[in-house]
Amino acid sequence: MTSANSDTASSHYLVGDIGGTNARFAFVEPGSETPTPLAKYRVADFANFEKVLEQLIGDWRNQGLPESGPSHTCLAVAAPPHLKTISFTNSPWRFDRALLSQHLGDSHIEIINDFAAVARALPALTAGDVEQIGAGESQPNKPMVSIGPGTGTGVATVVFDEHGKPVILEGEGGHVDFAPITDMEFEVLKHLRARFGRVSIERLLCGAGIVNIYQALAAIRGQHAEFEIPGDIGAAAQKDNPLASEAMAMFFAVLGSSAGNLALTSGAMGGVFIAGGIAPRYIDLLRRSDFRARFLAKGRFADYTTNIGTYVITHEDPGLLGAALWLGG
Repeated sequence: MTSANSDTASSHYLVGDIGGTNARFAFVEPGSETPTPLAKYRVADFANFEKVLEQLIGDWRNQGLPESGPSHTCLAVAAPPHLKTISFTNSPWRFDRALLSQHLGDSHIEIINDFAAVARALPALTAGDVEQIGAGESQPNKPMVSIGPGTGTGVATVVFDEHGKPVILEGEGGHVDFAPITDMEFEVLKHLRARFGRVSIERLLCGAGIVNIYQALAAIRGQHAEFEIPGDIGAAAQKDNPLASEAMAMFFAVLGSSAGNLALTSGAMGGVFIAGGIAPRYIDLLRRSDFRARFLAKGRFADYTTNIGTYVITHEDPGLLGAALWLGG
């Protein structure tokens, strides 16, 4: 894209949601905060991020969007966003602002954490964008938290200032320590600790985490681990395969405990929202699991968590929506 001056600069915005598996991009038209899908790329199909930018430029032009490029760009990345070089946690991609400027010209560029973008979208989600799990409610202008098992595990919180404006609290909550509850979870922890040393919740609460749980259970029970792909384990669980069912049940139980911990930590009376691609795909297994029971099982504070709603985000891409809202202020 060519460099834009004040007379010719496009008022179209570019937003991106870049994870460990897919990179999604959209444009936002003048006066709108709603992203229009532009392109979706599989991370595995591109050797580096520069190749993605080259493809993106072509797709931008093919849509008939301004040759000058976007006036503003917001990229939500599955990586710490404040470093000079952005290195993705679960993919080999790397880039810096110089590379972005080389391809995007004079676009004003913001880089945020992918789950900061999800958190920014939470107040804008409607009843049609979520499925509630259990009772509880979302109180207006109260803290809202999102946890997302996908390629990795993202966490972010949104609070509100005295004017009701959302303020995003970023973090790396997916890398807190895993705290087992049941005897079998303690056994799984022992197995994973022998493999990894320190065991964070991301070692269990992501696609690879499903495989980790399944393989650990197989080893503990002296059974053959038939499946090696998360989707195969989930599909087998939906067909009542015993070992796969146990693995998915543990996955959602641990997710419930972790979500409950986040609710206590953040005071999330605005609700806890499950993002990422896993929960919507297996919502039948989630509903049958101990997710909500484990969310509530907080001892003396069980009454506190009882009032907090838990929701699965079914919106197609809350990260793109959040990035668009981020640029809108």
